Amino acid sequence: MQIRDILSFSMRAATANRGRTLLMLLAMAIGVSSVVVLISLGDSARIYVIDQFSSLGTNLLIVLPGRSETTGGPPPLLGETPRDLTLEDAIALTRSRTVRRIAPIIAGSAPVSVHNLEREMLVLGSTSEIFEIRHLDLSQGAFLPPGDPTRAEAICVIGLTGKKELFGNQPAIGRWLRIGDRRFRVIGILASPGVSLGEDLGDMVIIPVAAAQSLFNASSLFRILVEATSPEGMEQTRQSILDTIRGRHEGEDDITVITQDAILTTFDRIFKALTLSVAGIAAISLVVAGIMIMNVMLVAISNRKAEIGLLKALGASKGQIMKLFLTESTILSSIGAAIGLMLALLGIQLAAILFPQFPLHIAPWSPAIALGVALITGIIFGVLPARRAASLEPALSLARR
Repeated sequence: MQIRDILSFSMRAATANRGRTLLMLLAMAIGVSSVVVLISLGDSARIYVIDQFSSLGTNLLIVLPGRSETTGGPPPLLGETPRDLTLEDAIALTRSRTVRRIAPIIAGSAPVSVHNLEREMLVLGSTSEIFEIRHLDLSQGAFLPPGDPTRAEAICVIGLTGKKELFGNQPAIGRWLRIGDRRFRVIGILASPGVSLGEDLGDMVIIPVAAAQSLFNASSLFRILVEATSPEGMEQTRQSILDTIRGRHEGEDDITVITQDAILTTFDRIFKALTLSVAGIAAISLVVAGIMIMNVMLVAISNRKAEIGLLKALGASKGQIMKLFLTESTILSSIGAAIGLMLALLGIQLAAILFPQFPLHIAPWSPAIALGVALITGIIFGVLPARRAASLEPALSLARR
């Protein structure tokens, strides 16, 4: 029996009972589409988070007050901070040759008002350096001017959403607004709204860091962003930061320095593990589809005993009978997998339309995994029906007994 004959026989057998065939194709299609969609969602989430951190800037180090270690005791407690992270600490970091820019940050929420319009907004106190570090853009005006960071100038840059809510279609450059109980003059408007690490840049007001200290009555910085001169100098910059702050804090190691690469690597590892876990759960649906194929084909054998008996009476060997049923199982698994891939593609495209802010895509390696698992499942669960069909006696089969 030639390969062409085996394929022709298997196709005729698969189309003879359309209801049975459609059930098997549906089961396999649902299993494959589940695997592809869930893997793609996990991979899209991983890329989204990495892009969000990458948008913070390049060669970035984040200096946080407090040490990222435990002091013991059940449960572990975060080590106490002997000193605040101050603006003078941030200025001291600029003396390192491996540091290109620094941006001290104070963050808080405050009511921002223009006449009788008021809106709760995120207020960020920083310096002109944050514009380059965070890769910000302006649609109008200018950003905070460079100069002495200890000067509390009454100027601000407002996000596009805040500008529309407070000023409407009226020009905002040169106008005054009130943040809390203080007045600030608008000198610039950020280019476009967007969310970066949970911060709505369109609903933000940026003011000089010294003005933020006065506004919130706080001398401690929320964090310091440090941009190294090169990727190769990241570790040297990190050590320089630790040495500088230790010298200013009477020998205490009371800060945490996080590198951008460490954050990206950690999130990448976490999301890969989650994606594989979700893919494993989704693969169970393929196993269920394989079991369904096996059960349906076992039932089909009892209905096709005369056909099997005739083949064996004409000289077909056990191996050829097994090939016929395994080929049928493989063909059904392949067609079901192809339908599942099309369903997954349509599902991802629909989700991309419904959630345009989230970058959805088909993971490049998910179709190969889904197809491979589908074929293996179809073959494995097709072995038992094939063996049972091959073991039937010709005479009893022709008598349908």
